[in-house]
Amino acid sequence: MVCNETEPKAFSDLSRLGIHTITTKPWSLQECIFEYERVGVRGITVWRDCLHAAGIPEARRMLEQSGLEVISLCRGGFFPGATKGERQKAIDENRTIIEEAAAIGAPLIVLVCGAQPGIPLADARRQIQEGIATVLPDAAAANVKLAIEPLHPMYADSRSAINTLRQANDMVEALADPHVGVTVDVYHLWWDPELKEEIGRARSWLFSFHVSDWRTPTRDLLNDRTLMGKGCIPLRQIRGWVEQAGFTGFVEVEIFSNEYWSWDQREFLREIYSAYLTYC
Repeated sequence: MVCNETEPKAFSDLSRLGIHTITTKPWSLQECIFEYERVGVRGITVWRDCLHAAGIPEARRMLEQSGLEVISLCRGGFFPGATKGERQKAIDENRTIIEEAAAIGAPLIVLVCGAQPGIPLADARRQIQEGIATVLPDAAAANVKLAIEPLHPMYADSRSAINTLRQANDMVEALADPHVGVTVDVYHLWWDPELKEEIGRARSWLFSFHVSDWRTPTRDLLNDRTLMGKGCIPLRQIRGWVEQAGFTGFVEVEIFSNEYWSWDQREFLREIYSAYLTYC
């Protein structure tokens, strides 16, 4: 079922197209770099599993020699913990992630902030804010920014206690540091009646913008995103709000999909390219 509110219209501007390595998960980092460049992709967000498989020194070499701009490193976060030791372990891990981002020239880390079923959401949000505040000096020293990514409420049990852009914006304002901002991911936020207003509020700290589409019916709560234009999300409308807020960065394709991961990835990349030009 397709319920996208916008009509297709072809565009020719690829200068802002970025892709996450998780989108083409079967490929190594080397394959991602080669194939993205081959079709004219300009930016890459590196996921840590792909980074670690390559090794950080080799990943840095490949990225520096490529024509791709490193947009960000995914992902940091997961700060809540039932014990002080768990919370400290998360802080230590995020300090390592900051070091990794700096090592590969990534100017930004996307934070999936975390949650645990036994921790009340209000407490989890407090722990998230405290965790970010603790690592902010490390981020500033490394010249790496941190972007709080609100996740859809279906993930509030175990992936993120930050579920609306309002909550993320409130946290950014409370932290009051230029190295912390937000990521707008249409998959997680398209349903929010306050989205336009909160995107406008985030104009000074809107660090990244992710696109995919919401398949109806959804077959898997995590790994069933679909290509842009094949779902319910008003992509152009949300991109318009983001750009009205002054965002001029990459439009990043981030698709988790068991179906697409089973495809020939070159064919999938061609479909991404076409969907981006037509629907984004």
